[in-house]
Amino acid sequence: MPDGHDTTRLVLVRHGETDWNRDSRIQGWAPSSLTNRGREQARTLGAHLRESYEFDRLVASDLRRTRETTALLRDEGVQPEPNFDRAWRERCFGVYQGLTKTEIFEGHPEFAPTTGVSAVRATPENGESLLDVRERVLAGWEQLLADADGETVLVVTHGGPITLLLGDIRGDDIFGAITDHSQHNCAINELHVSEAVEIIRHNETV
Repeated sequence: MPDGHDTTRLVLVRHGETDWNRDSRIQGWAPSSLTNRGREQARTLGAHLRESYEFDRLVASDLRRTRETTALLRDEGVQPEPNFDRAWRERCFGVYQGLTKTEIFEGHPEFAPTTGVSAVRATPENGESLLDVRERVLAGWEQLLADADGETVLVVTHGGPITLLLGDIRGDDIFGAITDHSQHNCAINELHVSEAVEIIRHNETV
């Protein structure tokens, strides 16, 4: 938590739509780009953020779709210069990236939510388990809070990191975080951090 008395405000947004989002394919770390609709979502979001916030810091996942979203936000006047951080990447699904969710869950049921707690620890070849991702994201979160005491920060990231972080803040288990909540493309989540963390906005689109 921040050491000072000023409230730290964090705005976390998901990237714009990609072809793989539209087709329900697992992207992981694949270099997928935004669709025309995704670019328009990002521009609309950028105009809203420019009018609604004055950011002191901009942090983003370094994957292609978040870089592209960040560039479009900045085209609409969102400041300042971005810092790209691997901690905010989506889950790496290794050899299964590109498959649809149905293909993965039916062909590899060890990753399906219906499998139970073991799915949280299941690790795809050359990929990450959900536990791995949560640990990475929470480490990035703690570092961001330490660096941004009293600031207003924009984080451009992915659905997985946002749902896992918000689940941890709410006290949900990992399963509850990923099965009971979702994130729309370019949705806004606003958190205020002082003595505790307060969720002000959740999964709001503009």
